[in-house]
Amino acid sequence: MPAYGQIPKLLWTSNSSANVLANFQQLQTQDITEGDVEQFVDTNFGGEGLELEALVLSDFPQNPGFLGNVTDPLLKAWSQTVHGYWSQLIRSTNASALCPTGSSGSCESTLIALNHTFVIPGGRFREQYYWDSYWIIEGLLQSELYDIVNSTLQNFMDELELFGFIPNGGRIYYLNRSQPPLFIQMLSRYVTVTNDQSILERALPLAEKELQWWQNNRTVNVTSPYTNQTYAMARYAVNNTAPRPESYLTDYETAHGSGLNLSTSELSDLYAELASGAETGWDYCSRYLASPAPGNGDLTTLVVRETIPIDLNSILYKNHVLLANLYGSNSTAANSHLSQASLIREGILDLFWNSTKLSFYDFSLRTNSRNNVFSSATWYPYWSGIIPDEVLSNETNAFKAFSAVNMVLNRYNGSFPTTFLETGLQWDSPNSWPNLIMILLSALNELPSNITSTSLSALSGNQSSFDLVPAGQLDLAESQLFGQPVMPGVNASQTGSSADINALNGTVVNGGNATDGEGWGRALQRMVANRYIASALCSWHATGGSISGLLPRLSDAELNVTQSVNNTGNMFEKFSTTDIDSSGSGGEYTVQAGFGWTNGVALWIASNYGDVLVAPQCPDVLVSAQIVGSSTTSTSSPAQQTSAASPRRFSAGDVMFWFGLLVVVQILQ
Repeated sequence: MPAYGQIPKLLWTSNSSANVLANFQQLQTQDITEGDVEQFVDTNFGGEGLELEALVLSDFPQNPGFLGNVTDPLLKAWSQTVHGYWSQLIRSTNASALCPTGSSGSCESTLIALNHTFVIPGGRFREQYYWDSYWIIEGLLQSELYDIVNSTLQNFMDELELFGFIPNGGRIYYLNRSQPPLFIQMLSRYVTVTNDQSILERALPLAEKELQWWQNNRTVNVTSPYTNQTYAMARYAVNNTAPRPESYLTDYETAHGSGLNLSTSELSDLYAELASGAETGWDYCSRYLASPAPGNGDLTTLVVRETIPIDLNSILYKNHVLLANLYGSNSTAANSHLSQASLIREGILDLFWNSTKLSFYDFSLRTNSRNNVFSSATWYPYWSGIIPDEVLSNETNAFKAFSAVNMVLNRYNGSFPTTFLETGLQWDSPNSWPNLIMILLSALNELPSNITSTSLSALSGNQSSFDLVPAGQLDLAESQLFGQPVMPGVNASQTGSSADINALNGTVVNGGNATDGEGWGRALQRMVANRYIASALCSWHATGGSISGLLPRLSDAELNVTQSVNNTGNMFEKFSTTDIDSSGSGGEYTVQAGFGWTNGVALWIASNYGDVLVAPQCPDVLVSAQIVGSSTTSTSSPAQQTSAASPRRFSAGDVMFWFGLLVVVQILQ
C-alpha cells in the first residue's frame, strides 16, 4: 500500500465496475481510517503486474558482437551485464489473467492486450511505452534480439490498425494522447540492421496512417513573423478536461493548490495542458511554461498547446526522409515524402533557428516569437540532418553552436542537462536524461568533418568555458547557472576559469583520453560518451552493483548511504549532472530503476564508442553524500524510497483524493 498522497497505478478491478463504484459510495458514508481505505483497495482491485508475464528466452545471446568494440575490460564486463538485463524486462500478455470483455464480468482491466512480446521500461512503467521503445530498440539491436524488435513493431502496427495512432502506453487511459512519433525511426533502424524487407508490406501503409493522424490532429498553420512565410507545423495538444487517471491526485492538487480558484473552463484548460505535457514525453519542463525562470516550476502556467516544439517537428521531418528511403523504387511515394520533408525543414530553420545565438528555440504561438529557453531539444534538428548554413560555412560557428556542451563537461561532474533552469521539474536541471544524450551524440556525429577537425584547445584558447558560449544563447548570466557542489554546503566558483573544475589537458575528468589529431567534434563525443557511462556505472555501483574480479561490491556502510545493502545495482531512468553517484530527482514520482532506455543507450554507446571508453573514477559514496546531501535520497533503491505513511484518520472529504482509483473504473463502464 503506498503512502497517503501517492495514488497506486490502477490496473484492473477484481469486481464489476458497477459494484466497485457502489462500494466506494458506501465507503464515504462514515469517517474512515487508512485501514478502511486499504481494505477497499485490496478488495476491489487486483495486484499490479499480473496481466503481464515475464518470458525466458532459450536462445538469449550471451556474447553479442558489439562487445568486441569495447576495449576496457571493466566496461566490457559491465556492458555484458547490462545486456543481460533485457531478460528481466521482456514481457508478454498473460492470457490467463485477462478480464472478460464487457462490464458484467468478474473483473475489468485497463490493459491494452498486446499480441506480441515486448520490453517494458521498468519500475512503475509496466507496459509497453511508445517513445521509450525507440531507445530500447537501439539497445536490442546491439544485443542481437531482432525477434523482440520485430514483435515490438508488430504491437505498434496492431495499435495503428485498431486506434489509428500509437497511444502513450499500453493502457486504455492513454487513448487520448500519443507520444513523440518515433515508429518510423524504429522501423527504419530495424530494416537497416536486419535487412528484413518483408515487414514493409504491412508497415508502410500504417506508417502513412500515423503521419496522417499527426497531420489531422496535431498540425496547425504558422505564419513566420521573420519571413511572412506560412508553414504547417506540429504541436502537442490533447483534448482532455479532467485529471489524468494515472496521475489523478497529482493533477487534482496542481489544479486546486493554494490560492487557486479556477473556473470550470480554466480547470479544463489546465487538465488539457497537463495531458499535453505528458504527450511531449518531457513531463514536465520549463520550456513549456509561460514565464520560464530559475525556481519557477508552476505547472498551472503550462502553455504546451501554444508551443511549436523543435523536437517534434524535427522528428516528423526525419520520418518523411526515412519513409522516402523505405519506399525505394516507388519514386512517386518517395518524392511526395521528400517534398513534405523539405517544407518542414524550411519551417524549422525559419521559426526555430536564431542565427545570432547559434541555437534552435521553440516557437510560441502566444507571443508569436521564439522562446528563450535553451534546452537539449536544440540538438534534434542536427540529429535529423538539418544543419543551418551559418554552421556549415564556419567552423567557429559550428563549435559555438555546441559550446554549451564543452561548458558542461568542464564545469560539472556529470552529463548534459535538459535545460539550465533549476525548477524542481524533472525535465530541468540538474537532471540529465539518457535518451537526450544519445540525441546529442548523434547530432555531433552528423556534423561534417571539415567543420569539426580543429582541435578543442585551438578553438578555446585561454578563455573560460562559459565565455566561449555565444552571448544570450543560454539566456542566463554566468552567476545564474546552477552550482556544482565540491564540499558540504559549498559550490565551485560560479564565474571565470576557476569554475572549470574538471578541465584537464585535452580532456575532462571522466572524459576519456585525448588522442593525437582529434578534432573538437570527436573530442566532445568522446567526453560525452564517457560521462554517460560514468553516470550509469557509478550510480549502479553505488546501489550495490559489482563485477567479480573487476569491481568489488561496496561495503555495507557505503551501501547503507544509498539504502542498498540488499540491492545489486540500479540502472536509473535519469541521472544528475552534478553527482555521478546519484540518479536524477524531482518530478511527480519516485525515481525509477530498470531501465529500458538507460540500458539501450548504454549498449549503443558501448557499440559506437567502445574504443574510447575508459573505466570511470567513481566518487566516494560517503563523501558524495556529505557534499550533495540530497543525493542519498535520489540514489536509493526505488523500492525502498517510499516509507509507510504515519497512522492517520480520514474524513469522508479526504476520500475524494482516492477518487483517482475509480476514474478508470468509470472509463471501463
